[in-house]
Amino acid sequence: MRAGFLGILLLILAGCATTIPDGVRRAPPDAPDLRNVRSDPDAYAGAEVRWGGTIAGIDNRATQTCVEVVGRELQRNGRPFEDDRSQGRFMACVDDFLDPEIYQQGRQLTVRGVIEGVETHTVGAYPYRYPVVRVSAYQLWAPEPEPRPHEWGPYWDPFWHGPWPYRYPHPFYGPPGYPRW
Repeated sequence: MRAGFLGILLLILAGCATTIPDGVRRAPPDAPDLRNVRSDPDAYAGAEVRWGGTIAGIDNRATQTCVEVVGRELQRNGRPFEDDRSQGRFMACVDDFLDPEIYQQGRQLTVRGVIEGVETHTVGAYPYRYPVVRVSAYQLWAPEPEPRPHEWGPYWDPFWHGPWPYRYPHPFYGPPGYPRW
């Protein structure tokens, strides 16, 4: 009996296990903010960070892939919020090939790594200084499903919140001007 209970409990716990890398789930202590690093990148060289946001572009180089990310605020689990605010942009460089068909523009990415320096590229015609992060762990987030509109049941009534069989005419709770018996 106990062995069966323990087996079921282990299966339940295994189903709750996460596939998010630990480095992405937990923020490093005293990690600088992207805004602070952008204002003075030399002061934060070698600092460990956990940043994330929306992919704006990808550059596959000979020995690494650098992903241009529009920085966003992160949730507790490390996933970026989907909002219209940005902390700036940064480059996340991984010592591996990342397929541009998977790491597409608009997908969400969270990285953890060390600040290596600054690269200057253009955004349109504007010269932009990107803090560069040498990535040690990263998570490409699955797209969130589109929210479905709420569908009311066949017995929903905006004026009566009682049990389902009571619909108009109700003797006490009809609309204004409805005769009350």
